[in-house]
Amino acid sequence: MTKKRSEFVKWMGPILDALRELKGSGKPREVVDLIAERSGLSDAALEETLKSGQSRFYNQVHWARQYLVWEGFLGSETRGVWTLTPRGNKTKIDEEEAHKIFLKWVKIHADARINSAIQSSDEVGSESVDGPENENENLLIELLRRITPEGFEQVCALLLRKLGFEKVMVTGAPNDKGIDGFGILQVNPFVSFKVLFQCKRYKKVVARKEVAEFRNAMIGRADKGIIMTTGSFTTEARREAERDGAPPVELVDAERLVEMFEKAELGLTTRTVYDVDYSFFSPYMAAEVDRSARNSVRASKKGEK
Repeated sequence: MTKKRSEFVKWMGPILDALRELKGSGKPREVVDLIAERSGLSDAALEETLKSGQSRFYNQVHWARQYLVWEGFLGSETRGVWTLTPRGNKTKIDEEEAHKIFLKWVKIHADARINSAIQSSDEVGSESVDGPENENENLLIELLRRITPEGFEQVCALLLRKLGFEKVMVTGAPNDKGIDGFGILQVNPFVSFKVLFQCKRYKKVVARKEVAEFRNAMIGRADKGIIMTTGSFTTEARREAERDGAPPVELVDAERLVEMFEKAELGLTTRTVYDVDYSFFSPYMAAEVDRSARNSVRASKKGEK
């Protein structure tokens, strides 16, 4: 029986192309959005989610990024920013080459026995598996989804205070048209903004209609709005939030929410962890591993005949 090829490998080349277009570095969301735009993905494909509520496409791109880091094409030093290495900047990868990289690192991990989630199989690293760096992030989101709706509003208010907002107040009135609270963002001694916020303890996606209704509720009452969710936003919702001529609405999905909790060090304990830098050792084992990878590819092709 033919094994299903891991779908995420097809995004390795587009990640490198996108980062070249972004002049060598970019935030994960910038890179993912650019890949989606250049690939012409449909809204339906972009909004497909895993059981965890995470975007399937977003998860696949992150898996592809991890293999590029191991291969030494992307740097791993700066959290929250993806950067091309000099080697990655001059490398073009098609899907066949990406698949070889995948087989190479599956074998390295399997041989090293350092990650029980990675086995020597073509299904390894598929979109149904969370990336190795996402365990704590997923736990944080799951905990936020389990607290009460009122508790989530209070935690979000505390988060805003920790990030510099003043006079933060949770209203949570039943008839307040989705406005859960407000705060003041002091930009400098002369400029400040009143901000209304809404908290959605969701696993599902937030639709365009909900963004539009929130904006209508905030018109005339604040300079800016924020919607925070433990889920994600549809493509149409993001377009609505950025619509020209309308009051701005900032959208904070589960991924950005985790980044904000980390920045504020809220509900998280800092610890120092040393991970093995596989890309450092790659040149010293490349010949042997590449030979093994080629043999694996040939064996796989024979099995498909």
